[in-house]
Amino acid sequence: MEMLIWVASAVTLSWFMAYHRASLSTYTACFTILMVIGSVFQLVSIAGWIIFALIAAPLNVTSFRKEHVSKPLLKMFKGIMPEMSRTEKEAIDAGTTWFDADLFRGNPDWKKLHNFPKPRLSAEEQAFLDGPVEEVCRMHDEWDTTHERADLAPEIWQFLKDNKFFAMIIKKQYGGLEFSAYAQSRVLQKLTTAGSTLASTVGVPNSLGPGELLQHYGTKEQQDYYLPRLVVGDEIPCFALTNPEAGSDAGAIPDFGVVCKGEFEGKEVLGMRLTWDKRYITLAPVATVLGLAFKLQDPDGLLGDEKDLGITCALIPTDIEGVKVGRRHFPLNVTFQNGPTQGKDIFVPLDYIIGGPEMAGQGWRMLVECLSVGRAITLPSTSAGGVKSVAMATGAYSRIRRQFKLPIGKMEGIEEALARIGGNAYLMDAVTTLSTGAIDLGEKPSVISAIAKYHLTEKMRDCVSDSMDIHGGKGICMGPNNYLARGYQGAPVAITVEGANILTRSMIIYGQGAIRCHPYVLAELEAAGNSNFEQALNDFDHALFGHIGFATSNILRSLWMSLTGARAVNAPYQDRTKRYYQLMTRFSTNLAMLSDIAMLSLGGDLKRKERISARLGDVLSYLYLASATLKRFNDEGRQTADFPLVQWAVEDCLYKVQQAIDELITNFPNKLVGFTLRAIVMPFGKWLTKPSDKTDHKVARILQTPSETRNRIGQGQYLAREEGNIVGQLEQTLDDIIAVEPIFDKVCQAVGEKLPFFRLNEIADIGLDANVITEDEASLLRRAELGRKAAIDVDDFEPADLAANKSLLEQVKQSQEHAA
Repeated sequence: MEMLIWVASAVTLSWFMAYHRASLSTYTACFTILMVIGSVFQLVSIAGWIIFALIAAPLNVTSFRKEHVSKPLLKMFKGIMPEMSRTEKEAIDAGTTWFDADLFRGNPDWKKLHNFPKPRLSAEEQAFLDGPVEEVCRMHDEWDTTHERADLAPEIWQFLKDNKFFAMIIKKQYGGLEFSAYAQSRVLQKLTTAGSTLASTVGVPNSLGPGELLQHYGTKEQQDYYLPRLVVGDEIPCFALTNPEAGSDAGAIPDFGVVCKGEFEGKEVLGMRLTWDKRYITLAPVATVLGLAFKLQDPDGLLGDEKDLGITCALIPTDIEGVKVGRRHFPLNVTFQNGPTQGKDIFVPLDYIIGGPEMAGQGWRMLVECLSVGRAITLPSTSAGGVKSVAMATGAYSRIRRQFKLPIGKMEGIEEALARIGGNAYLMDAVTTLSTGAIDLGEKPSVISAIAKYHLTEKMRDCVSDSMDIHGGKGICMGPNNYLARGYQGAPVAITVEGANILTRSMIIYGQGAIRCHPYVLAELEAAGNSNFEQALNDFDHALFGHIGFATSNILRSLWMSLTGARAVNAPYQDRTKRYYQLMTRFSTNLAMLSDIAMLSLGGDLKRKERISARLGDVLSYLYLASATLKRFNDEGRQTADFPLVQWAVEDCLYKVQQAIDELITNFPNKLVGFTLRAIVMPFGKWLTKPSDKTDHKVARILQTPSETRNRIGQGQYLAREEGNIVGQLEQTLDDIIAVEPIFDKVCQAVGEKLPFFRLNEIADIGLDANVITEDEASLLRRAELGRKAAIDVDDFEPADLAANKSLLEQVKQSQEHAA
């Protein structure tokens, strides 16, 4: 019996120490005590001590462990790991890790998450949103922009310049607004209500581009000259990276520059001769200064011994002879300025390099560092703003529009789509808030920015599609009163730019996350690449044994949480969210374990197993999206009325985490490893389901019923109830329709008949004749009818108004009349 107790104690101690990730020295000390106790009770023999010593001593004697364990493993590791290119290393080194690292490492600190300060707008930022942003939304006419002009109206361009919309990121010392990342996000979200062309035009100069690069890397002379001019709109910037031969593989751009001497403005100077062919460049057709990425070569060694200096960024005034701009692309009727630019053998001084000659070859690092910030703001914000506006408009329309004698929003099929829109609107706003808040805390969250860009643009596309399905014919007929069609048309633009979504999911999110967020992998890789073998061995030894303990812990933690359902895991709150925190901790531990198993069993091949990488990235992504949702719920006071939105969003994320893990295990290349993983992670099979029909019903009802919860979904959007703002007018009509329903019922009771809910102006007359309603109630019925008709009507046109070339059509008509 004593032996049984001792063995059980040894197993329990091993489990406990591994679960809590004890160090090797602590593990050894505790087992030494256990061995002493066993000896006292004559349970451990001399042979047992010898075996223990043969295992423990070599592992705890650093010199022996390095020579006989770590050294051969380091050599093997060097042999199997693929060589990391310079551009890959710079991408890995760019940015910082934040709460994504907690989620990746298997034991998230939820109190840490909730202690991050909630982002807030300054008085100046709020005034800008309430003033210039509201005003330009009022000025903008998306139909006029996209159908008549294919451009913003001149007065809007001037308004944007006069009010420094292109200078939100530029510091006040240069005359800029110097807004927080959170404020930039709120501006873009609100502009999206008025139109995606407007939001895109403002977003790009405040994202990756000359302004951002100049502030971080420019010389003082460059900053003093260009930044004040960018602020007032004397310069319009664009940034040219993408080449016809290098889209997603941006590091492979063939555009080049050659260091040489030449004549510039009448003087011989050291410079570079540039040749480029770029496309998809936003603002290129109207730009006055071109941020250009190219590969710089120095064949004559004018700058040093290195011949191929690498990707370099320079500022090229577009009025230099030979610079070709002015033509346009036509991206899906979202008519923001976008086009190609070319140049051949154009000579400019080396001083045109952003940061001067010493920054030659540093362009890729500059780009990926800035992208880790900008990618978390612009497209996630415009996507979130679009879905928030769509949620408000679609909820209102579903309550206003009737078929089969009831509002269509009460039909279960419509409820299902409405729930997806409402739940995602809540989640997406949460993600932009958390992500931009991280930036304002000083982070450059490269992994989070990729997560936000990919998932929010995908959710935007899905939600707009759902909204189109709900609106039916209202959605597919173009015209000034269609608030969906241009967003629906332009959704693939957001999917494509700033890292195509397929690439982002299959390579970037996990590719960067596995290395940046893992506590030991980056150290192991750096050790393997260190030419100083002694230092490499020291670093590798430290990382290796930390990694072994980390991996062992995650295997045991995963198995324990699978067997117990993670119900013993601590959660920061004991309400209905408790179970969410427990499951997210479980899945976080699963992610840490699955990552280590994938890296161990696949080695360098994991880089090429893109679908394995994508599914691991999905697990990390949905854990982050759910974390942002719970953070928002907490920051907004844990409002009970908001819980259905939280419930839908988090349960949808958890279900998708489970699906990603199941698909990963099912398709794991090594079937034996896959079988073992399933036994550890899902011993009882899949158990989570999508949000229930009951939850869908609650979310759909929130979207259709005016309330503080509904207001929080649309917070910050352009919802002014004034002529020209269709979404704002829908809000007024929703209130009116709800207000007249009891009046309508009163008239129906008076006449003893269930009348159809249309021609409410005639219902008003019937009610007055029956003396059952007041004149005020009749006026309300008439106003509601005007709003109802406006909500369901679609635009129609004279044929001539739809012709692409109206002057040509007029010539044809005149010719026909003449012939007649």
